[in-house]
Amino acid sequence: MARAPEAITELRRALGAALRRYREASPLDQTAIGKITAYSRTSISHIEAGRQFPGRVFWQTADQALEANGELLAHFDRVVAEAKRVKIAELQGARVGRNGPATQPRFPGAPHDDDWQRDDVNRRELLRLVTVTGSLLAIPALDIDRIRHAAEHPRRLAPVTVDTYERLNAELWTKFAQSRSKRDVLPAAREQLATLHASLHEPQGADVRRRLCALTGDLFQLCGEIFFDGDSYEDAARCYAEAAHVSKEAREFDLWACAMTRHSFIGIYERQYKQASSLLDGATQLAVRGNPSRTTRFWVAAVQAQTQAGFGNLSACQRALDKAEQVADLDAKAPATGWLRFEGSRLDEERGACYVTLRRPDLAEPALNKALLQATSARRRGSVLTDLATVGAQRGDVDQLLMNGAAAMDSARQTASVGYLGRKLGDLREHLVPYLGDRHVRYLDSQIRDVVTTSAPRQ
Repeated sequence: MARAPEAITELRRALGAALRRYREASPLDQTAIGKITAYSRTSISHIEAGRQFPGRVFWQTADQALEANGELLAHFDRVVAEAKRVKIAELQGARVGRNGPATQPRFPGAPHDDDWQRDDVNRRELLRLVTVTGSLLAIPALDIDRIRHAAEHPRRLAPVTVDTYERLNAELWTKFAQSRSKRDVLPAAREQLATLHASLHEPQGADVRRRLCALTGDLFQLCGEIFFDGDSYEDAARCYAEAAHVSKEAREFDLWACAMTRHSFIGIYERQYKQASSLLDGATQLAVRGNPSRTTRFWVAAVQAQTQAGFGNLSACQRALDKAEQVADLDAKAPATGWLRFEGSRLDEERGACYVTLRRPDLAEPALNKALLQATSARRRGSVLTDLATVGAQRGDVDQLLMNGAAAMDSARQTASVGYLGRKLGDLREHLVPYLGDRHVRYLDSQIRDVVTTSAPRQ
């Protein structure tokens, strides 16, 4: 997904700065504002920095809580209107800088805004076909002529065409897993979704329609993962909800359960554990109805452990983790798919993270040290190191805190997808507060702040 124009980024930063000024002039801190608006303290920090851009309901609630007399809400409306103007200007080919689109005089006969919008519809339709074809050309042994014809004439599809769509979905998940910047996969995923959507609006046989629904649910989950990685929780939630809906239509219970499980992560990261637990209860019931050779039920259990850790229930957390570990005893596992890759290889880091949440550094450290030996990517390694730094903070071991915190920062700089690590590092800052008298801790805090607040939002 392309970076937002600098003009829009600046507008959002200015709005976030306005929120911070009103908050600092009030008796409320970030945690209090988060509770009032149903956001976490970390999210409020991201919003004030312009990295996260919630919808109008948030700004209306914040405006009332901070007694801004409608100023914050009006500021939000101006940002939305100006962002729309910037995007239209971009479509017209105007140069867009920090101060917005360069003004160009309207010449006689120049198209009006509604003409530009109609042109944009045509432009996006053309790009849809170009992107789909371009994506397919990157994958060997596909029937390009068949897919091109299906994209241009989305009538009744032959099963072999749907087979090709399945292979494209799998390739998109592979690219997502391998990409340093997850947003780069979004354009191709969106265009593939458009093709599937068009086919679903045409009369299809029952089996083809069911398969198309399943493929659509698969891709909505992928798009949700991309938005989630970029801290766009509202967009991620919409994708996960739609994934659940079409998976239900396909009667694919494992796919449906996975959509609900992914949706629950939003509640976990926002520390809304009751909401996450409700989604996971539903996912558990669906997984029972799914394919017994799939690992769905064990993945759901691993995520349930995180909610139990959030509730502070050590015994329930351990029971859920023990159930998740039973994945190793599953004979004849179904092949992993893009939307379900759980095989238990990350249980050590998940167990360690749960114990960190439970403030049990004695239990967390052995699991995390084991997980660190297995971490294969900068993103994973950074996550484990951040938890180990938190363990140091919980133990009062400043040396361990600094050593692992600095290593986590190195990992964060090696990955272009800093949304996930940024959230964890932001949470680590809360644990640094008792040690800010140490100049080395203050330096680490400033480094984390720079990474968390200067990473521009992805659109």
